Amino acid sequence: MRQYGQSYKKYAAVLSSIVLMTSLVTGCTTNSGAQPQEQLTVYTAVEAEQLKRYQWELRKAHPELRVKWVRDSTGVITARLLAEQKNPQADVIMGLALTSLLVMQDKNLLEPYKPAHSDQLKKDFVSAEPVPVWTGMTAWESAVCVNTIELKKKNLPVPRSWKDLTNPVYKGLIVMPNPASSGTGYLDVTAWMQIFGEKQAWEYMSALDKNVSQYVHSGSKPCKMAAQGETIIGISFGYPGFKLRSRGAPLEIVYPSEGLGWEMEASAIVKGTRHLSSAQKFIDWTVSQTANQAYAQNFSMVAHKAVTSTNPDFPKDLSQRLVKNDFYWAAENRERILNQWSQKFEH
Repeated sequence: MRQYGQSYKKYAAVLSSIVLMTSLVTGCTTNSGAQPQEQLTVYTAVEAEQLKRYQWELRKAHPELRVKWVRDSTGVITARLLAEQKNPQADVIMGLALTSLLVMQDKNLLEPYKPAHSDQLKKDFVSAEPVPVWTGMTAWESAVCVNTIELKKKNLPVPRSWKDLTNPVYKGLIVMPNPASSGTGYLDVTAWMQIFGEKQAWEYMSALDKNVSQYVHSGSKPCKMAAQGETIIGISFGYPGFKLRSRGAPLEIVYPSEGLGWEMEASAIVKGTRHLSSAQKFIDWTVSQTANQAYAQNFSMVAHKAVTSTNPDFPKDLSQRLVKNDFYWAAENRERILNQWSQKFEH
């Protein structure tokens, strides 16, 4: 596999200020009893409101773990891990895009570990090595959030396909995540390449760019902007759209007809951790049925074989709409694709 990291240079260069300003460094689990505290630093790209529930579940299962959480977007967390590779500061990575973890794996930055009960996970959610390097948590899918009130004011139709988004009538009405900083943005780009072929995908993105008013550094933000009327169409993913709609936002969640990009949230132990036994305990929890039941409140697809989402918003045939995603190809070609994208579309 090719070497990675160049596409993150500009993020790594400002990591010290970005992380101080935007990371969620919270709470450390506490224990009022006499049990010794076990220190862990966990890097994560999990959405902040989802992380609160996971923290609560972890605290119930392991009150002895004292965790410092560092949360940011996929690109920032990936850049930080790469910048720190000679002096790791994290013990565990939780809920990072699998394509980013594969970059870490390629650089031998992850500690293999077979969690207890990992045999209860679906095959695709566990790395193929005899001693797994990573384990999956959830999978999320691309979606388009449309503000129906604002679209109706302009007397425009709801887009139903990816190609619809290139129609000139939507000029300036679309917000998309930047693939260099957002896992959702990158899964969209690689999905288009696997749907249309790489040459046609670049042509598609050039046409789409004419309608995009802004590229943002979060996969959920375009949907939030659409919900607030700051944009009319946000390329995002399903969960924030359904959540915002349940709170009264005038959103229609569209799954484009050509197929959906998707990505997996996965976890791993950082090689060189000084708290290996506690890190292993943490990873054991991430694959547990209890943890997966918490994940299933936010995602249609989770790793555990015995857990299914009961969220009625997700369509029953969602798994059939996903593109056949080659995660290893997406990781291997990440730097090339992101460099090319930046050259074309970052102004």
